[in-house]
Amino acid sequence: MNKENPRGMRPSLPEPTPDARAASAALCAMIATDIAAAGGWIPFARYMELALYAPGLGYYSGGARKFGAAGDFITAPELTPLFAQTVAAQALQIMAGSAARILEVGAGSGVMAAELLRELERRGDLPERYLILELSGELRARQQATLAQRVPHLLERVTWIDTLPHRFSGLVLGNEVLDAMPVGLVEWRDTQGAASGAPEILERGVILGGQGGFAWAERPAQGALLHAAQSLSIAAPYVSEIGLAASAWIAEWGRILEHGALLLFDYGFPRHEYYHPQRGSGTLMCHYRHHAHNDPLWWPGLNDITAHVDFTAIAEAGFEAGLEVIGYTSQAQFLFNCGFTETLGRLSNNSDRASVAETRNAGKLISPNEMGELFKVVALGRGIREPLLGFSRNDRRHAL
Repeated sequence: MNKENPRGMRPSLPEPTPDARAASAALCAMIATDIAAAGGWIPFARYMELALYAPGLGYYSGGARKFGAAGDFITAPELTPLFAQTVAAQALQIMAGSAARILEVGAGSGVMAAELLRELERRGDLPERYLILELSGELRARQQATLAQRVPHLLERVTWIDTLPHRFSGLVLGNEVLDAMPVGLVEWRDTQGAASGAPEILERGVILGGQGGFAWAERPAQGALLHAAQSLSIAAPYVSEIGLAASAWIAEWGRILEHGALLLFDYGFPRHEYYHPQRGSGTLMCHYRHHAHNDPLWWPGLNDITAHVDFTAIAEAGFEAGLEVIGYTSQAQFLFNCGFTETLGRLSNNSDRASVAETRNAGKLISPNEMGELFKVVALGRGIREPLLGFSRNDRRHAL
C-alpha cells in the first residue's frame, strides 16, 4: 500500500514560518537523496532518524525552540522545579552507593540540570562532575545559558560530551529520552486463506511521493525486526512500533556502566499493555507548537516524532546486557516515594502567585489523568546493594 502525504496538507495546524519551511525543504532534499541512494525506499526508522537528528536540519539538531511554553511541548522539569528537587533524593542514594557523578542524557533546556544541582547543593552533597550528553549545538548553548542564569557558581562542575563514555560509574539520568529514539513500524496483515494461518509481517517505510512530499510503502520485514515481530502474539490486522534502537542503547550501557544505575523517565507501558488489541494503530505521535497529530511525514524537521516505550523490552535489554532491573513504577509513585509531599510542603507558607501556579503544575506530575500514571520510571544498574528509595512502595517489576 502506498499512501501519499504531501507537505503542507495540515490546515488545522499553525502554518510554519518561511524560514521554517525553508529548513524543512532542505531536510526533505536530504531525505530524498537518502531514499534514492537506498533504491527508492527507506525504513521508517531511518526516516525518523533523519527527521529528528540530521546534522543541522533535524528536529533536535536544528535551531528551532522545542521545550517550554514557546516550543512544541513541556516536559516534567519544565513544569516545576519540584520534579528535580524530588528526584534529588534518589540521585543522592545512587551516588552514595556508586560514585559522585551524574550523566544526564538529552538535557533539553538545561532546567533539570540546574534545579537538580541547586537542590543537591541545598542538601550539602553536590556531585564531583555533572556530565551532559548533547548532540545539538543549539540545545547545548541553551543549556549553558540556563545554567549560567540559574546556578552560575556551579557551572564549572558541568561538562558537555557528544559521545557515550567508554566507562562510567554513578547516576545516568534520562527524562523522555527513549521515546525519541527511532522505531521500526510494523504491520501485521491478515492473510485469509493462507495455509499457515499466520499474519504477513511487513515493515512500513518511506518513498518519494507527489508534490515534493513523501509516501508510505510496505515491504516484507526482515532480520532483527522480523524476529522481534514474530515473538509477539499479535492478531492481524495491527500496526505498531518496535524499538530496536532503544534496546540497543540500553545494551550499550551494559558495556559502559561499571557501578551505578540508569534512571529513566518516559511514557509507555509493559509489553502486554503496549500491544493490547485495542491499541491496533500503534502509539506513534507528533508534536508541533503544542498540537498533537499523527502524520510524521508532514513538514519533516519541524515536528517532534515520538513513540511510547515498551518497558518490557527495555528491561529485557538491560538484563541480557548484564544489568539488574532494580525498579519499575509509575512516575507518581516514584515521586511520592522520594518525598514529593514533603518537597511540595515547602511551598505551603508561600502564597504568592508563583507558588500557586507551581503547586498547580506539581499536580500534573502526579495526576493519573496527566503524567502520573502514563509516565513510568525504570532503574537498571550494576553493583547497587541497597533497595532504591523511589521503588520502596508499589514496585511493579512483576508487571514487566
